[in-house]
Amino acid sequence: MIDQSLIDGAIGIDYTAAYEQGGGIGRLVRDLITHVAQLDQHTNYKLFIAGATRAQLPAPLGENFRYYPTQITPRWFARLWHRARVYWPIESFIGPIKLFHAPDFTLPPTLPRVKTILTVHDLSYVRAPQTAHPAQKAFLDRAVPYSIQRATHVLADSEATKQDLIELYGTEPDKITVLLSGINPIYRPITDEATLLAVRQRYKIPLDVPYIFSIGTIQPRKNYARLVEALQKLGEAYSDIHLVIAGGKGWLESPIYQVVHTLKMEDRVHFTGFVADEDVPSLYSGAILTAYPSLYEGFGFPVLESMACDTPVLTSNVSSLPEVAGDAALMVDPYNVDDIAEGLRRLLDDESLRQKLIAAGREQIKRFNWQSSAQQLLQIYQHVSQL
Repeated sequence: MIDQSLIDGAIGIDYTAAYEQGGGIGRLVRDLITHVAQLDQHTNYKLFIAGATRAQLPAPLGENFRYYPTQITPRWFARLWHRARVYWPIESFIGPIKLFHAPDFTLPPTLPRVKTILTVHDLSYVRAPQTAHPAQKAFLDRAVPYSIQRATHVLADSEATKQDLIELYGTEPDKITVLLSGINPIYRPITDEATLLAVRQRYKIPLDVPYIFSIGTIQPRKNYARLVEALQKLGEAYSDIHLVIAGGKGWLESPIYQVVHTLKMEDRVHFTGFVADEDVPSLYSGAILTAYPSLYEGFGFPVLESMACDTPVLTSNVSSLPEVAGDAALMVDPYNVDDIAEGLRRLLDDESLRQKLIAAGREQIKRFNWQSSAQQLLQIYQHVSQL
C-alpha cells in the first residue's frame, strides 16, 4: 500500500480502451489500473475517456481517481492527433499533469516537460502484415513509431515485443521495460455441472459433444482457418470432436467462414460471438483442450487463462507465446496445418501428456500476478516522473 503521493503532481491515464473494449487491451487496462487503485490511494489520477459522457461512466476506482470524459470519439482523436498531428494537448481535457500514460499504442500531444509512458502491446501489423486490416495497418505504421519517438519511456507486454521494438523501430533498449500481465481470479476450474450446462445452452453449443475451445476476435491473425483445416484433417476417427470459437467479429473474417463451409464443417464448428467475461471460465473448463495457434501475439492471455482453468493448451511456437507458455503447453508451427493436426491428435489421445501439461500450467501461472504488475507500474511511474 502506498502511504503517500507517488509523485508531486497528477498522473493522467488514457482509459478509453478500458471503457470501450470488452476484451483484449480493454480488459488488460481495466485489470491493471484496478490493481493500481488498490495499491495507491493517495496519488491524484486523472482517467481520460474519449467517446463518453458523465452519465455513462464506470464505477469509481477510488477517491483519488477521477474520470475525465469527452464525447469526441476515439476515431476523431485519431484523425486530429495522429493523422493531421494537430497540437491539441491532453491537458485541455484533464488539466495539469506531471506524467501521462497512454496504454494503447498511440500517445496524444502533451504540454512541454510532461513525462510520458507509452504501452506497445505487439507489432503484429509489421511482423504479420497479411493479417492486419489495410487501413488500420497504414494508421499504425504512421502513428506508432511517432509515438514511440516522442515517449519518455515505453512499456512492452513481453520480451518478444521488446525485441521487436528494438529490431523494427530502433528503440533504445534502456527506453523499454517489460511489464508482464496477470490473470484475473475469475479464471479457475469450473466443476459445477449445472453451470457448465447453462453456459453451453446460452451459446448454443451441443450438450453431448466433446469440444476444443479457442478464443479471440475473428480475424486472420488468430489462425482459425488453419485450425479448422487441422481438425478436419484428423479424419473420421475424430469426427465427434467439435470446435468452439468465442470472439466478436473483427476484420477479413469472411475467408474463415468460407473455409468452414468448403470443408463442410458447419455442424462441428460453433462461433459463439462475443462471450461475457463471467462465462469464459466455463467454456475453458468444459473443453478437452484449448487451441491457440495464433500467428503472432504480444502476450497471449488465453494460454494462461486456460491453464488457470486446468485445461491443457496447444499454442504456437512464435512471438511471445513460448515465453508466456513456458514448458506448460504443446507448441506447434502455426503455419503448418499438419503440425497443428498432429498436436491436436497428441493432446486428444495422450492422457498422461494432458495431465503433465495441466500440472505444469498450475506452476506457470504463478509467474503472472496483477498485484505484482501494478506494483512494478507504480515504480515505473515514480522513476519516469523523475527523469
